[in-house]
Amino acid sequence: MDSSLLLTIIVAAIGFLVLLYGKFRFHQDDKDIDSSTTSSSLFLSSPPPSLSRNWVHDVFPSFRGEDVRKEFLSHIQKGFERKGIIQFNDCEIERGESISFQLIKAIRGSKIAVVLFSRNYASSKWCLDELVEIMKCRREFGQIVIAIFYKVNPSNVRTQTGDFGKVFKKTCAGKTKEEIMRWKLALAEVATIAGYHSSNWDNEAAMIENIATDVSKKLTLSMRSIDFNDLVGMRAHMEKMGQLLRLDLDEVRMIGIWGLPGVGKSTVTRFLFHQISKRFQVRVFIKNIKALYTRPNAEFMSLLTYQNDSEVLNLEVERERLKYKKVLVVIDNVDGSIKLDDVLQETQWFGPGSRVILAVQDRKLLEELSIDYSYRVDLPTDYEALQIFCIAAFGQKFPKDGFEDLARKVLNISGKRPSTLKIIGSYFRGKTKQEWIDNIDPYLF
Repeated sequence: MDSSLLLTIIVAAIGFLVLLYGKFRFHQDDKDIDSSTTSSSLFLSSPPPSLSRNWVHDVFPSFRGEDVRKEFLSHIQKGFERKGIIQFNDCEIERGESISFQLIKAIRGSKIAVVLFSRNYASSKWCLDELVEIMKCRREFGQIVIAIFYKVNPSNVRTQTGDFGKVFKKTCAGKTKEEIMRWKLALAEVATIAGYHSSNWDNEAAMIENIATDVSKKLTLSMRSIDFNDLVGMRAHMEKMGQLLRLDLDEVRMIGIWGLPGVGKSTVTRFLFHQISKRFQVRVFIKNIKALYTRPNAEFMSLLTYQNDSEVLNLEVERERLKYKKVLVVIDNVDGSIKLDDVLQETQWFGPGSRVILAVQDRKLLEELSIDYSYRVDLPTDYEALQIFCIAAFGQKFPKDGFEDLARKVLNISGKRPSTLKIIGSYFRGKTKQEWIDNIDPYLF
């Protein structure tokens, strides 16, 4: 068997196993989701080890500047920017003979590596070293890699033949066998990844839009999982909200979060804002919407444009600016006494991919505001309620030894609203067993 073919088969097998390890699935839209239902995640789904890392960038682009920087790459970067994707910029890095520690750090600090192959990609030792590091990250911690073959054949990249191979051989001149072998292995491995081939697209703009959407979807799936230890049930809330938000879509979408007082709507909205806000160019969390109601339009626009109210002199000008921005607005504690019509009319000026999220008690209010997508925050299960109470009472998710029956009896008389459980749990924290007994209704004993 030809040695290059054997090498390709081995690398393809490795690539296949890595892909299986990091495989996720998208699920269809659901316009109304109940927090008590079971579903799979668009935010978090059994995150691999890579998701616990401290990410700095969404995307690290690897490319040969002289081939693509001024045209094709600039269009892709614009597409990423429009979708709120944070990209690494190499402009300030001084390129030398070998890959710098700063660049390695940037690669390892990016969720996705986009490798843009062009005719002269292999003319740069720097690019080849980048690729070796990228494929190493893919194997070690499941970094997502997207390959784009721009006016170059993937098979030529895999086998280092054709014009691409000629350029590669020139770069190999004078290099060690070990270094050349690392480059060949990386090229063979990356070429097995299903990517984008420019010859398959009649419309370059459509190809770029498809790539940007693909990256956005993958980022949504790999949304970093932060510490859920003190946030019982929050992972499930984020999974189900992900189905409604569909951050991969360019439409402007409004979502309502509703439920009983004290059920945890504010906690969900704050956590959600923390999770997704970096994906937007303009973002604002409004805790007290009533404070805007002296001059709602101007003051709301002030929040969106990060200006003082007095500086919003021309609403039409400010609206025009937002037309090209991806905006996130989260409004908490909305009730029937607040007329949001004027404020929500401003959302028609938001750019593609914008999201508006309202937290209300009464679902009828969402219907009055013509909000089609809604999520009900339901009461926690018995198990979750016990965890919430125990965190407040004992500083852990389970009762201390000897307090198991007492904790459950408190739950029986207090209900399952998280706000109530936290207050009562805090009251009992640090008290002796006898003090617990003395404070619980005597008829329970």
